[in-house]
Amino acid sequence: MTTRTIVHLLRHGEVHNPDGVLYGRLDGYGLSERGRRQALTVAEALAGHAVVHVVASPLQRAQETAAPIAAAHRLDVATDERLIEAANAFEGLRVSVGDGALRQPRHWPKLRNPLRPSWGEPYVELAHRMLAAVHRARERAAGYEAVCVSHQLPIWTLRRFLEGRRLWHHPRRRQCSLASLTSLVFADEELVDLVYCEPAGATDPMVTGA
Repeated sequence: MTTRTIVHLLRHGEVHNPDGVLYGRLDGYGLSERGRRQALTVAEALAGHAVVHVVASPLQRAQETAAPIAAAHRLDVATDERLIEAANAFEGLRVSVGDGALRQPRHWPKLRNPLRPSWGEPYVELAHRMLAAVHRARERAAGYEAVCVSHQLPIWTLRRFLEGRRLWHHPRRRQCSLASLTSLVFADEELVDLVYCEPAGATDPMVTGA
């Protein structure tokens, strides 16, 4: 008998970041008021689902996004380091094209290879760690549903990997809005479907920090 399991990859909600810093893995960046509303909206959207496992990146914004979902299903939020944001050499800087770090020549060597990318965690390594986290969640929720709260680039990189597409891409073309769900449907260990939805509505994918 085939076991059908769904693993929802949830991007966290909007972050309070008035200074436009690429916060990456830095501590102290929690959800904005809008982000908290987005998290509640997703919790409401998943209320009728058979969610038995909720796991999140260790970063504050992911933990806060996971909390209302876990509470709605009377679960604790587990933590998996493999769901964390991608490493980035520009972390802590303002990186807007107009007046940010990208205009400073001392940072240009970090941009020498966009295919790897040279400024951060290699795409292949990112995809592999995310896939390992997904399969762990699938095992924990076998026959039911799991929610993994992560970040835009890790989720989008894994999706491209699973779809057999090249991993390097233009950031503005990512289909991974704030508080969006990329749902992976498994029959036993085989991925049989991938569904994307935006319970909290579409947002600009180029939100600093992701």
